[in-house]
Amino acid sequence: MRPTHMSQREQRGGAPALSVRLPEGSVLRFHTEFYIGRDSGCEVCIQDAHASRRHAHVSFARDKWWIRDLQSSNGLFVDGERVETAPIGEGVSVQLGQDGPVLEIGSRLDTFQRADEPDDEDSMVDGYADRYLRADADESDENVGGRTLMIRKAFKKVQEQQKRQQRWVIAIVALLGIGAAGYAVHLRSELRKRQEEARKFFYDMKAVDVIIAGIQEELLRPGNAVSPDKIRALEDQRRELERRYEEVAARVYGRRLSEKENLILRVTRVFGECEIAAPPAYVREVTRFIDYWRSTRRFEQGIRRAQQNGYPRRIVTALMARQVPVQFFYLALQESDFIPTRSGPPTRFGIAKGMWQFIPDTGRQYGLQPGPYYREARIDPEDERLNWEKATVAAARYIKDIYATEAQASGLLVMASYNWGERRVVERLKKLPMNPRERNFWNMLAHYREDVPDETYNYVFSIVSAAVIGENPRLFGFQFDNPLAFVTGSH
Repeated sequence: MRPTHMSQREQRGGAPALSVRLPEGSVLRFHTEFYIGRDSGCEVCIQDAHASRRHAHVSFARDKWWIRDLQSSNGLFVDGERVETAPIGEGVSVQLGQDGPVLEIGSRLDTFQRADEPDDEDSMVDGYADRYLRADADESDENVGGRTLMIRKAFKKVQEQQKRQQRWVIAIVALLGIGAAGYAVHLRSELRKRQEEARKFFYDMKAVDVIIAGIQEELLRPGNAVSPDKIRALEDQRRELERRYEEVAARVYGRRLSEKENLILRVTRVFGECEIAAPPAYVREVTRFIDYWRSTRRFEQGIRRAQQNGYPRRIVTALMARQVPVQFFYLALQESDFIPTRSGPPTRFGIAKGMWQFIPDTGRQYGLQPGPYYREARIDPEDERLNWEKATVAAARYIKDIYATEAQASGLLVMASYNWGERRVVERLKKLPMNPRERNFWNMLAHYREDVPDETYNYVFSIVSAAVIGENPRLFGFQFDNPLAFVTGSH
């Protein structure tokens, strides 16, 4: 499964309305992406054996609505033809499997169903109503009997009483509506204030992180004149900002979050991004990548390999020595599945090798000497990139260098740089102000989403989702515990 990205227009809520007519005839309308499938979590839930748990994904990109098959068991058919991806346009017929249920999807579907024709009983009732109760009936009409006139007078009296009651009801409802609208405006205003207050605390905290990261690098250099007291004072300041941020953030959410949602937001914060500033569909997007990990055995096999070979403690030690989040452990899972001898595909920068997939030039920059076969995708005992312990120390240094400078303490920007190349990311970041509030992953997506390759987008979300699973694998259906539980503060 290859997850897709949220388009910029979708993030702004600018997609035109799209209607979906279900097999039983009811119509749903959407302005943002949605899923079709048997799973109760799908926005269009189809309880049919031909439908896969998540059968199809509908999203808005390049000024069009598109439907994409999510590797369903029975295939996706649009206007009778099996497709992987297809534009929707004004209207298409979508079938889930060759013999499965049919939906109509389009921007110009008639959302009104035809009313049933009245039966004989309805006609009879209409006749009585027309005779006795019609609005234009004249009480002095000489062509009707006394019984009919009496019924008409009684009906008009009831109508007048109902009108008086309705006027009172309308007045009361109007007052309640005005009060409710005013209260809703007040709540929205308060929510915006809290969100802005939370963002301020968060980005003040990240600004301190950038300063601390720079001082930490100075402390590692010989002959530095930095006082340890200075960094301790900054760390105290950071803890206070984090405490205040957490207090405000708790009030922003208001509702009780699920355990899984809490984990997603906490890991996002650990990686240095403000979860309150995240796009609206962010949690759902991370959840989709979590489902990808759950659909394969790759996560379980990679973690087992790392534990059997004693990698977690050594990797965590190297990351902690550089004062970066230990959850970067999962970057190695994404890069190599913790296989120290892995070789990547040939590129114009050379072949990436080792657990952390260093290309030759970056390896040399961080003290890893490529071997004589660096141009070939083969195991080379003389290539230091294949020495997982040396490569881990080098990777921790590389991550910290990006983290402390151009990425402005954004772990998600570090991941994007690691995959796409720091030069490409830095070229775009330099166009943004050099502070954590402006220079972060959300702003990079907002400004440069069309530039960022899908591979890099998927890479970042794969690592974040893996780190979320790693905090509590059993919560997501894996039969083992957090591989980093030995680290103080892990759960």
